[in-house]
Amino acid sequence: MSLLVLLAQTMLLPAQVNRYYYANTVNSDDIKSVQLFREGFELSNPVLDLGEEGKLILKFDDLSGEVKNYSYTILHCDASWNESFVAQHEYLEGFANNPLTDYARSFNTTFSYVNYRLELPNEQVKFRLSGNYVLVVYEGNKENVVLTRRFYVVEPLVQIEGTVRRATHDAFKGENQEVDFTVYHEKLRINNPREEVKVVLMQNNRWDNAIRDLKPLFIRNNTLVYDYNRENVFPAGNEFRYFDTRSRRINGEGVLETTFHRPYYHVTLIPGEVRANKRYFPYREMNGKFVVESQEMVRDFDVECDYQFVHFSLPLEAPLLGGTVNVFGALSNWNANKSNEMTWNFETGRYELTLLLKQGYYNYLFVYVPQGATTADHVNLEGSFWETENDYQIFVYYRDMAGRYDRLVGYRQLNSKVN
Repeated sequence: MSLLVLLAQTMLLPAQVNRYYYANTVNSDDIKSVQLFREGFELSNPVLDLGEEGKLILKFDDLSGEVKNYSYTILHCDASWNESFVAQHEYLEGFANNPLTDYARSFNTTFSYVNYRLELPNEQVKFRLSGNYVLVVYEGNKENVVLTRRFYVVEPLVQIEGTVRRATHDAFKGENQEVDFTVYHEKLRINNPREEVKVVLMQNNRWDNAIRDLKPLFIRNNTLVYDYNRENVFPAGNEFRYFDTRSRRINGEGVLETTFHRPYYHVTLIPGEVRANKRYFPYREMNGKFVVESQEMVRDFDVECDYQFVHFSLPLEAPLLGGTVNVFGALSNWNANKSNEMTWNFETGRYELTLLLKQGYYNYLFVYVPQGATTADHVNLEGSFWETENDYQIFVYYRDMAGRYDRLVGYRQLNSKVN
C-alpha cells in the first residue's frame, strides 16, 4: 500500500469514528413534559414537507423554576440517526445556533416551573434539505446538552400505498401484524433500488423495534414492492393502558385516588395486571402518547397545569429474573432505562414506580427488558393480539451512488384498523 493511500485512509478515520448517534434524550432531572408535534395537533408526528408553511412546535418545562440560558441547534442525520457528513450551512438557511427566548413562568401551581416554546422553521432558521433532523437544546455551551428531539423533513417524491393485516404465517396464534406496502417513484429516477433506497418501518413511533434496511421483494417499472411474509411482521401487542389526571377533585379513568401531602399532589393509579393470558378487549387510546390538559378553571394548559407524583404498581407472584420491568411510552421518551425502571417491593409483592408528571391524559405499557437487550418486550406482560389497533410509519430514503446524505423522499402512516 502506498504512503499516499495510507495517509488518505488515516485522514478519513476520525470523521468515521466521531459520527454521533442521536436519540430522543433528556439529560436533566429538571426537564419534563417534552413534546414535539405539528402545530395544531399535539398527537401528530413531527414531520414536515420541505418548503411547506406548516410549523413544528417544541414544548418543555424546566422545574428548577429559574430562567436558563438555553439555546438550540439543528443537525442533519442519516437514515440510522448518525450525524451526516454535510456542513450545517448546506442544510440550514439562517443561523446554526439560536437562543430560546419564548418562555413563561407557571401560575398558581404547587410546583414552580418555566415553560419553553419553540417554532420550527422560524425567522432565524429554515431547512434546505430533506432527511432526518435532530433538535439539540443546550445550556450555555454546546457541551451541556439538556435534551434532543428527532424530527423529519420530507421531499415528497414517491407515493407509498400499503395495508396492515393479520400476519400470513400466523393463522392460528393470531399474535402478529404484517405491513405490506408498495413505493411508486415516477418522479424519481432510481438506478439501483437495492443499494440506493433505504426503508424504515416503525410501530407507534418506536425506534427500538423498528424494521430497517428492507430490500424490495419485486422491482418493476417505477415500482418497488415490499410484500413479505416474515421480514415485515411485528408482534401486535395490546392496546395501551391509560390514566386521566386532568382533575384533582374527581378521580379520572385509571386513578385509584388523588391525595394532597403538603406541599404536593399524589396520584395513585389502579394496580395493573398481567394481560398476556387474558382475552383481547378493544378500546380507543392514543398509541402511547400523552396530552397536557386540565378540566379545572384553567386558561393556559402550558403554565397552569400542575405537576403530581404518579404512583404505578404491577402485582406479580414473583419478580421477573434476568431483566427489568419498565413503564413505557411517550411519557418515557420511548426509552426503557433507569428513569422509568420499576422496583420490586418484597412486602407488597408488586413492582412499583413513581413518576413526576404534568396533569393530562396518558398512555403507557408495562414492558420487560431482558438484560443487555436493546428492544423492550411489550408482549410478555401485555400479551399480543392481531386485532390490536396500531399506527405504522413508513419512511423511504434515497441516496444515489454519488450522494452525500440520505434524502427522505417519502413518508406514510398506516393504521391497522383503516385499510
